[in-house]
Amino acid sequence: MGASIRRMLGALGALVVLAVVGSAGFFFLGHGRWGLGDCVYMAVVTISTVGFAELPKMGEVHGARAMTVGIIVSGIGVLAYFQANLTALLVEGAIGQALRRNRMRKSIIALRGHVVVAGAGATGKHVIEELISTQTSFVVIERNQEHGERLSEELMDGKMLLVYGDATMDHVLIEAGVDRARGVVAALTQDKDNLFVTLSARSLNSAARIVAKVVEDETVPKMMKAGASAVVNPTMIGGRRMASELIRPQVTEFLDIMLRDKDKNLRLEEIGISDTSAFAGVALKDTPIRRETKVLVVAVRAADRSFNYNPDPELVLERGTTLIVMGETDSIVKLRRLAAEVKGEAVEG
Repeated sequence: MGASIRRMLGALGALVVLAVVGSAGFFFLGHGRWGLGDCVYMAVVTISTVGFAELPKMGEVHGARAMTVGIIVSGIGVLAYFQANLTALLVEGAIGQALRRNRMRKSIIALRGHVVVAGAGATGKHVIEELISTQTSFVVIERNQEHGERLSEELMDGKMLLVYGDATMDHVLIEAGVDRARGVVAALTQDKDNLFVTLSARSLNSAARIVAKVVEDETVPKMMKAGASAVVNPTMIGGRRMASELIRPQVTEFLDIMLRDKDKNLRLEEIGISDTSAFAGVALKDTPIRRETKVLVVAVRAADRSFNYNPDPELVLERGTTLIVMGETDSIVKLRRLAAEVKGEAVEG
C-alpha cells in the first residue's frame, strides 16, 4: 500500500472517529432527548462547520454547546487534513499517473535509434544496468507495473522509460518504438515468448539488431530463423564463466573490474566508420583518437569481417571498418561523436 493511501486512510479514520464521538456525546448529553439520527446529523454539520441549526432546546442541556465548540475546533483540523490527503491522493494517484504516462509516451515518441528491452526480470535487469552505464537510450517493456516502478526507482530514480504490457503483442512493441529502434533485447522467461518477440520485432523493423535469450539449446536455430541477429544462453555463459574462474582467474577479475568499476565505467565498445565519416580513408595515427580521447584501439574489423588485432598506426581506416576500442564511457561517447563527424564539418558538443 502506498504512503499516500495510508495517509488518506488515516485521515478518513480520524474523521470517522470524530463523527462517532460527537454523535455519541450529543446522544448521551441529551439523555434520550434527541434521536441517534439527529445526533449524527448534528455532529456532521458541526464537523463540516456548515451548522444549519442546533438541536432542539440545546441551550437547556448543560455542556452541549461546549461540546459543539470542541467538535468545531477539532473538525476544522481533521477535515482540513482529510481534504489535503484526498487532493494529494488524486494528484499523486490517478491524475499523477496519467500525467506521468503522458510524459513518458511523449519521450518514447521522440526517441530514435534506441534499444527496446522486452522483459525486466533477472536477465533484463542486467541488460538495463549495462545500457545505463554506456549511456544508451532504451525503453523497457514489462508486464508487472509494480516491479517496473520499483526497478525504475532503484536504477534511475524513477526516470526509466517503461511500457507496461505483453511484449509478444505487436501494439506493445509499437508503443515502445520498436519500428524506430536500432536494437531489441528479448529477455523474457520462456523461449516461446522470446520467439514471438523476435518474430514480431523483425516484421516491424527489418534493420534492427535483435538479441534473444534462449534456455533450451534446440531453440537456437528456431530463434535465428525467426529473425534474431544473435542468441544468448545464460546457462552456457554461466558454465564458461565458472571454467574461466578456474583456468584464468586474473583475466576474469580484470574483466569484472572493467565492467563493474562505478567510477570510471571502463568498457569494450565498437565504433563504426561510415562512408561519410571524417575517419574514412585516414591512417589510424592521423585520427584524433589518442589526441582527444583516452581510448585504446584493441582491434579493427574490416568490411570483409576479418579482424586485425593490435593494429599498426599506419593502418588506413576503410569505409565500413569497425573499431574495437577500450576506454571510459565518457571517452567512448566522445569518440563516437568524432567518428560520426562528416569531413569538413564540426560536430557540436
